[in-house]
Amino acid sequence: MTYETIKLDIADQIATITLNVPERLNACSLNMADEINDALDRLGDARALVITGEGKGFCSGADLSGGRDSSISGGQGSYKALTQHYNPMLLKLHRLHIPTISAVNGPAAGVGCSIGLAPDFVVASEKAYFLQAFVNIGLVPDGGASWMLTRLIGKARATEMMMLGEKIPAAKAHDWGMVYKVVEHDSLMDEAMALAKRLAAMPTVALGIMRKNLVEALECDFHTALAREAEGQRLAGDTNDAREGAIAFLQKRKPNFTGS
Repeated sequence: MTYETIKLDIADQIATITLNVPERLNACSLNMADEINDALDRLGDARALVITGEGKGFCSGADLSGGRDSSISGGQGSYKALTQHYNPMLLKLHRLHIPTISAVNGPAAGVGCSIGLAPDFVVASEKAYFLQAFVNIGLVPDGGASWMLTRLIGKARATEMMMLGEKIPAAKAHDWGMVYKVVEHDSLMDEAMALAKRLAAMPTVALGIMRKNLVEALECDFHTALAREAEGQRLAGDTNDAREGAIAFLQKRKPNFTGS
């Protein structure tokens, strides 16, 4: 599948989505949101996903330049853009059954900040920063930022990001617990792909259940969490990977997980 604003590559069971409008720091137009949404349905046999940006930026936020996306401006236009384009894409990314990694190579602002922070692991270049700039133009955070940031870094720091609208450099984001790792810029993709390769060799069904349980645990009581873990264990316990893991343990060898 050929896209206008992104690239999708799948190799060795690792899918890579590259935001590909470098001349605009990969600003996310409605078309880009829809193309990411479509690409998430075309991951095939991939067992891990990496999202990154082409050029100097990860994603500078929503593309407000006009063109076919001109309806994004104004209150009603913004509402329509979010509910019909950005939110469905972010929900699909959130609900994937495979582990996800973002390789944040530069600015991640606005909805780009949400896309960058949504994956399970955020690997950031030393040149990256995260920005909730909405307040600077009289708007409020969207793209799930208020949900994501309060859970990642707590209410006080989320309030600082959203109300002051200041850049959070990669090192500070790591100190706050917002990202998994900060690496040298030139080694960013090597680090991200090494992590993806590691995850792709793990029991995929079990990882998918973990993703689901981790998200749901943020919004349920202890009793419900216990029940969901038990259900997840029932599903994972019947997989080929669980059988392989048990046999490998008894045979004192490294398991060969197939994702089934």
